[in-house]
Amino acid sequence: MALLLALGVVVALTIVATARFKIHPFLTLLLASIVMGFVGGLSAADILGKLTEGFGSTLQSIGIVIAFGTVIGTSLERSGAAQAMADAVLRIVGERRSPLAMSITGYIVSVPVFCDSGFVILSALNRALSRKTGLSLAVLAVALGTGLYATHVFVPPTPGPLAGAATLGADIGLVIALGLVVSLPAAAAGLLWAVLYARRFHIMPGEGSGEEYLAGGSPNPPGAAVSFAPIVAPIILIALRSIADFPTAPFGTGPVKAILGFIGHPAIALLIGVLLAFLLPAPGGEVRQMDWVMAGLRSAGSIILITGAGGAFGNVLRSTGIGDVVGRSLTSGQFGLFLPFVISAVVKTAQGSSTVAIITTSALMAPLLPAMGLSSAVARTLVVLAIGAGSMVVSHVNDSYFWVVAQFSDMETSTALRAHSLATLVQGIVGALTVALLGWILL
Repeated sequence: MALLLALGVVVALTIVATARFKIHPFLTLLLASIVMGFVGGLSAADILGKLTEGFGSTLQSIGIVIAFGTVIGTSLERSGAAQAMADAVLRIVGERRSPLAMSITGYIVSVPVFCDSGFVILSALNRALSRKTGLSLAVLAVALGTGLYATHVFVPPTPGPLAGAATLGADIGLVIALGLVVSLPAAAAGLLWAVLYARRFHIMPGEGSGEEYLAGGSPNPPGAAVSFAPIVAPIILIALRSIADFPTAPFGTGPVKAILGFIGHPAIALLIGVLLAFLLPAPGGEVRQMDWVMAGLRSAGSIILITGAGGAFGNVLRSTGIGDVVGRSLTSGQFGLFLPFVISAVVKTAQGSSTVAIITTSALMAPLLPAMGLSSAVARTLVVLAIGAGSMVVSHVNDSYFWVVAQFSDMETSTALRAHSLATLVQGIVGALTVALLGWILL
């Protein structure tokens, strides 16, 4: 209880420091990590080790992705390709339905792609649509972010639900099928939150960011195909890599799988996207690859540091054992399918990672399922999905995804907490209620 109270105080102080006193989140997150480490009983050496370990491991998985994704985004914006993509999307769905377009896009993309990577890749399109339609970037960011989040926690082959299914002995095919059923209401709830609530935050691209954005239409924008290529190609490659890793080995176990495993890695796939972005001419026909790369890397620097600090905070919290302690203390009650949801939600909120919350809760729940009467194939699947719903609640300052959404959408911390974090809370609750309804029907 003392550890949880300390966490609440530290998180509150972090929010106040960044939102009210404008202290950079990179510094506040590192200070919060140190404080929680001492409160959690870690030695000074352990705190330093876990701090650097969490920072390094987070950037190892997403640092290059952020850098390449930002270069792609800068290239799309300055070449006029973002404008061409916005025009193409709007021709299909109409200006009034651009939040729906981003939600659907995120929903599809995040089945094979990590939500962090997907948001980075699609943020340039978000900005282009915001400029084109005049909609607040907050609306489009929440629509995209919640669409990505919905399939990220429910639908394999993303690592979280895949690991949960393996730990609990659930059928992966059934998890995919019912995961799609549960993820649809969750995505719809996020879209409604974006349209009905996030619109009160007026954020237009470029405000306060110091970047140059297209002020108007390019006289000779590139075609839609070449404009979408730097985004679509990496997504396809990452998806093929995920498919190749299926237990059924659809591409075999030989050189084809090895090749897809290499070019489908997010870092390599996005590098290919950068090379495709080099084919885009600047307005007037001039090619400015070096300028685009330098501008993109300048923008990526702050985002990478904040994301790494968030990973460090989460790693220190995990080292204190706060997730395991809380999880075990909750297993004494009788809550049915709501028990895995509650445990996962507390673990997620305490340490930040949805994937870690799913894996930790699955390990805690596995020996309890027979005693709870949840040992059938369908019941195990529903437990996986209940854990996935809990792992959405809530994405806040100790979650690297929170900082990706906030920083790529020009949101201040206080705005992101209301627009994004509350949206993930609503999504998680809707997901849990959907799982409960399926349990009432199928069990």
